[in-house]
Amino acid sequence: MRLSAKSADMQHMQLDLETRRDLIGIGWMLITGLCFVAVNGIVRGLDGALPAPQAAFIRFVFGLVFLVPVLAPALRRGFSRRVWGLFTLRGGLHVIAVTAWFYAMSRITVAEVTAIGFLNPIMVTVGAALFMGEKLAARRIAAVLVALCGALIVLRPGLRELDPGHISQVGAAIAFGASYLVAKRLSDDVPASVVVAMMSLTVAIGLLPLAIAVWQPPSLSQIGWLGLVAVFATLGHYTMTRAFAAAPLTVTQPVTFLQLIWASMLGVFVFHEPLDGWVILGGGLMIGAITYITWREAQKRARTQTPPVNATKA
Repeated sequence: MRLSAKSADMQHMQLDLETRRDLIGIGWMLITGLCFVAVNGIVRGLDGALPAPQAAFIRFVFGLVFLVPVLAPALRRGFSRRVWGLFTLRGGLHVIAVTAWFYAMSRITVAEVTAIGFLNPIMVTVGAALFMGEKLAARRIAAVLVALCGALIVLRPGLRELDPGHISQVGAAIAFGASYLVAKRLSDDVPASVVVAMMSLTVAIGLLPLAIAVWQPPSLSQIGWLGLVAVFATLGHYTMTRAFAAAPLTVTQPVTFLQLIWASMLGVFVFHEPLDGWVILGGGLMIGAITYITWREAQKRARTQTPPVNATKA
């Protein structure tokens, strides 16, 4: 009886610990969502006052300031030719993605940009199957199709005239997804912090000629706002990392749906944009599909990591 009671107490303690970790992870993810909505709101507030390549360039130059402690030692150590090639490829893809994203933010509502952005993990899933040999089971294919239906609900082609910003944001989602696939390859060779730092460096270098070609003298306030974008973006990536470390993705992933709610509220109350129920519905379908894929991946990893019964015997 004593052993049974002790075992029950241990189970309760373990459950309480997991619950606390889940709550901490959810808290970090809530902060992450607020940071990224702040990024969207600031860029939307600039309203295309600066050309997209120039605005993106200034943002990434500010971002480099935060990453110098990681970047400098990595550059001194150097990389292989293959790794340099992957860094260059990812930088090029990210240049396309951020330029398209900045342009989209100046053309369409914050909620639409946020909802279409949920295509990123779907593109990663499809790309991993096409280019990395990962298998797409029937359930994952169904989830991808649901997510694509959600994207069609947001865009509603044929039922309304699509703005160039819609097309630009879809292109940004594809380019971001391809960039993340390259990052996945790079993570086998270099630490994640170096992958992020080198991305900022290569993107800044890639954006430089584009920014020079369209350069307009920025005001001090515009420079300040873009510096704040870099602060919130860097903080968002940090808090996202803390969320993933604290709790499983199956716990933290659904919280990202709140980004769409907050973005919609921001658009309505700050920028006086109409509240579009179709955007909420389509974004919800995409988040549901992403959450399901994440849950299935977590189950798959758990089965792989759990040793067979015989393996636990001496």
